[in-house]
Amino acid sequence: VTYVGRWAESMRERLPALAVELVDLKVDVIVTETSGAARAARNASSAIPIVMALSTDPVGQGLIASLARPGGNVTGMSDNAIDLSAKRLELLKEVVPTASRIAVLWNSRDEAMTRRYREIERAAQALGVSIQPLGVREPDDFERAFSAMNRERPDAMIMVTDVLTNLNRKRVLDYAEAHRIPAMYEFASFVREDGLMSYGPSDDYLFGRAAVYVDKILKGAKPSELPAEEPTVYHLVVNPRTAKTLGLNIPQSLLLRAELVQ
Repeated sequence: VTYVGRWAESMRERLPALAVELVDLKVDVIVTETSGAARAARNASSAIPIVMALSTDPVGQGLIASLARPGGNVTGMSDNAIDLSAKRLELLKEVVPTASRIAVLWNSRDEAMTRRYREIERAAQALGVSIQPLGVREPDDFERAFSAMNRERPDAMIMVTDVLTNLNRKRVLDYAEAHRIPAMYEFASFVREDGLMSYGPSDDYLFGRAAVYVDKILKGAKPSELPAEEPTVYHLVVNPRTAKTLGLNIPQSLLLRAELVQ
């Protein structure tokens, strides 16, 4: 088996050309990590099977007809991140019950990430908290986001993860630590790097399931006939050291549900 990789390095405008390169190579399957990559691949070919390892609301974005019957040449994993966004806000509020202003950092150029932000915004209304929107579009925007938090300090922060925010993760983690801001992340890897907490599926699970799709397709299955999936297991991960540094007492009820980073 020959593996061929293409990376846009957070520059979405590069995705269409990279997808065309893979199509021209006549690969047997294309695996994509983001909704934008899946869309670029589908636009480049309606014949080559495309497996989404990670995609936000692929039905809403028109990538597949439905989870049960994807149709076309795209199938794979939906991370259910829009519904999870509200849950992340609830958990953060449980840890920081006095929080009234919560900053949300997300890539505002990405439609899928903006969908997650909108869900947090809706959930905030129900919880009676205000949202400080910090949309970023390129690496230089992070300093502007930090300056906005310096002017109006939030009580807590949520970071929506895509390629752009992930590539700038250390800057966000360092800022949250230096300014003692409790932060919720989407993946456990951030908590292992001293972030406070995360809630979501594991990368290993999502990419492992994507591998199963690839295996089935290489053995003759059609993407249109392989139902897309949402994760069945979500992990709440907490870093007790970071909580102690922030002076937070994690509720026992939450600790009993969480995986702790030692």
